[in-house]
Order: sequence, then C-alpha cells, then structure tokens
Amino acid sequence: MVHPVAEANEQSPFGSLSPSEFYARHSVTHSSEYITNSRGMKLFTQSWTPLPPTKIIGTLAVVHGFTGESSWFVQLTAVHFTKAGFATCAIDHQGHGFSDGLVAHIPDINPVVDDCIAFFDSFRARHAPSLPSFLYSESLGGAIALLITLRRGPSRPWDGLVLNGAMCGISPKFKPPWPLEHFLFLLAAVVPTWRVVPTRGALPQLSFKVEWKRNLALASPRRPVARPRAATALELLRVCREIQNRYDEVEVPFLVVHGGDDVVCDPACVEELYRRAPSKDKTLKIYPDMVHQLVGEPDENVELVFGDIVEWLRTRAESAAAGGGDGGA
Repeated sequence: MVHPVAEANEQSPFGSLSPSEFYARHSVTHSSEYITNSRGMKLFTQSWTPLPPTKIIGTLAVVHGFTGESSWFVQLTAVHFTKAGFATCAIDHQGHGFSDGLVAHIPDINPVVDDCIAFFDSFRARHAPSLPSFLYSESLGGAIALLITLRRGPSRPWDGLVLNGAMCGISPKFKPPWPLEHFLFLLAAVVPTWRVVPTRGALPQLSFKVEWKRNLALASPRRPVARPRAATALELLRVCREIQNRYDEVEVPFLVVHGGDDVVCDPACVEELYRRAPSKDKTLKIYPDMVHQLVGEPDENVELVFGDIVEWLRTRAESAAAGGGDGGA
C-alpha cells in the first residue's frame, strides 16, 4: 500500500487533484469541524473513515508536532492509515493550523494534552467500544501522546502508541547555543512571546531530506518559519525532562520509529525510553541515515517506515479483535 505522499507535488499535498477527488481516489470519507475547548478557544479537528468494502478494524488518533498541523503531510499519513482500516482523527493544537491561539505558542503543554484527551475521547465514543484504539504521533506530538497515556483519568486505556521521530529529547545539534539555553527562564518571564530563541539551523531544512517535499512543507500557508518564542522553547525543554523522568511509568504497547541521523529529536532519548519502559509490548526501529521527518525521505524509505507502522498497528488490532493479549515485540 503506497503512501499518498507519492502523489503530492511542491505546491499541494493532493497533487493535481482537488481534495474531494483525492479522497474519492483513496476510498475514504473526510469531515472537519471546530470544537471549543474549556478556555474558549476554537480548535480545528478532522476525521477520515474508510469506505466499504474496507472494514474498520480500529480507531486512530493523530498528534502532530511543533509548527505542524493536521493538514498537509499529516493528512496524507492519516489517509494512509484510514485505507488500512482505521477510523482516524486529528486536531490542530492551539496556535497551529486553523486553531485559535498565538502562532506556534505553547507556554504550557498541559492544556494541549487536555484538548487532545477531550477530543480523542469524544471521537472514540462515536465508535463501538470493542474497537481497539491507537495513538499515532510525530515529533512534539510524541511527548504529548506519552503524556496522554500517562494520565490516570476516566479515559479508556489505549491499545497502542506509535512514536514517529518523538521529541523525548531535543538534539544538542539543534538546541539554542550556550549560554542562551540557561537564561531562557529569565527571557520567558520577562518577554514570553518574544521570538528570540535561535536554533542551530532551520527546522524544515534539517527535517526533510527530499527537496521537493521540503518545498511542499514551506508552501503551507499555516506553517510558521520564525524562531521559537521564549516561553515555548522553555516549555519544550521542560517537557523533555518530564518525559525522561517518567520513562519507568510507560506501560502502553508502543512502537518507536526514528531516523538514525535525526538532528532535531535525539535518537538516544527514544533508545533510553525503550530500555527503561516496563511495557510488555515494545518495539524500537532506528533507521540508519534517515532524518527527522520520515515522510520526507525518498519513496523507498517512506514505504519501508510506514509499511512497518501499518503492520504493527494491524497486528495489534487483529490480536485485540481476537481477544488476544500482547501483540509481541
């Protein structure tokens, strides 16, 4: 099953097709709506459902990363999973995509986690409770997804988590240069929204190996390319420390896929997650020579990575449907 990114071009994720033609070609239905969170913000959400004869074998919630959105590349990946039999949903975090909020500003991750839990729970409630449910995450979305699974609330437990290029730790090759990192707390307190934080290279340049895919990422009218804001940068560093301190609590079945040459999110941090997590069903796949955005790799690499993801999800969905336990590593 070929990932739909193969049909995209530099200007549009849908290539030469209109959105409706694209969905029809891939035999999925699409819907979108705005929801209002507890803080009065309007947040953009989307969902995709496979058309018959494809049978729904599970639900899947997608968590995008910093400066990302549920459209563009993430939407293509959502369609890919939908074609594999998963009723799929996604939400734009505050300040991202079509959602309200100061652009790319997340001074506190906890309200974002709350937003995801509320929407994902409502989406799962639309489907039979017997259907297994999974989380798929990219970059910062990986940290958010881990925090979702670590919440001990009334939500139904998740049957599995996919961490794609997860931000469990920011690479030293990308972090703000010393000594700025150590003064971030002062900047965040005085000028929290100031775009003052330099990074060691532009995120799209470091994330996408294929040039036309990098150009497509930059073509999104809702993708910010400015420097991170002070309070946001401080919070991202704090979230990494929190996640690392809680590796020993991660019991959900999970699959890690990560580029071995990722200079944005440190591969060593997900390797440590794999070693320390007590989960009985955990799989680690580090792909040599690949970088941060695995969908931005050449076609053969994309098919390898996303083929591995679909196989992992299908295996666990089938095991759950059969009443089995762990899907195995």
